Amino acid sequence: MWQVGHTLIPNLTRVRGGKIVNPKVRITNLMTHAILLAYSFVVIYPLYIMVITSFKTNLEVMTKPFGLPQSINLSGYETVLLQTNFLIYYRNSIMVTVVSLLLIIVVSTLASYALGRYEFRGNKLIYFFFLAGMMIPIRLGVLNLFQIFQSLNLFDNLLALILIYTAMGIPFSVFIITAFVKQIPKEMLEAAQIDGCNDWQILIRIYLPLLRPAIATSAIYHFIPIWNDFYFPLIFIKSDALKTVPLGTAIFFGQFQTDWPTVFAALTVAVIPAIIFYLIMSKQFIKGLTAGAVKG
Repeated sequence: MWQVGHTLIPNLTRVRGGKIVNPKVRITNLMTHAILLAYSFVVIYPLYIMVITSFKTNLEVMTKPFGLPQSINLSGYETVLLQTNFLIYYRNSIMVTVVSLLLIIVVSTLASYALGRYEFRGNKLIYFFFLAGMMIPIRLGVLNLFQIFQSLNLFDNLLALILIYTAMGIPFSVFIITAFVKQIPKEMLEAAQIDGCNDWQILIRIYLPLLRPAIATSAIYHFIPIWNDFYFPLIFIKSDALKTVPLGTAIFFGQFQTDWPTVFAALTVAVIPAIIFYLIMSKQFIKGLTAGAVKG
């Protein structure tokens, strides 16, 4: 029991720096860190196995699946990068993902700005229309999409994938960004209008800097599904020169035998953009997750 001023505070422990901490808080913190460390291990260990397996031989993969390789074997990376069209698949995936994300962000930001700032007849109906896009899986309409793209001569065209991914991403992005738009104080907008700013200037100078966490959250949320999608490229892409990374990785799986180091080398190369993108956007992503959690 510690005495602070004239008040006795029970069940407190003095730690370094003279701070007083409740033992229950310390136990909670320790348990939280333990859970986070366990979760980090669950996430990182498969990546570790993937990387070390890419440097093994096929025999080592079968005999020592979790062990370290006896020597560095780069034959898998040579096959992936030099003997196949994997770099072309890589370029296609990057182009489809980047263009889709840009369209999602631009369209969603403009729609959210209108829905979150202005009150007009049909506002809630239009907002519900976007939410309906989150509830109805787009794969239910794949037959109709196939007919539409054939009539527009977009079958076996990367533009077809871009349009599909953009349509898939807009509903969730509108849902996230609209909530952020509504949190921006109206006094800021009134001050900008008094200074003579029009709608575009208000959007670019005031809203966009404040919406960066929401935009980053939306971008990270959609990057992985678009980059890893196998279903739509399998249906709408036929030419080898237009295949994406998931389709390109599938060619390394044989019917009777699989060269596992080559497969894991392709997976290691394929996961690099996702890790880089997350590291770049993680700061804004965390701000987006915690926004509104603390008042004041």
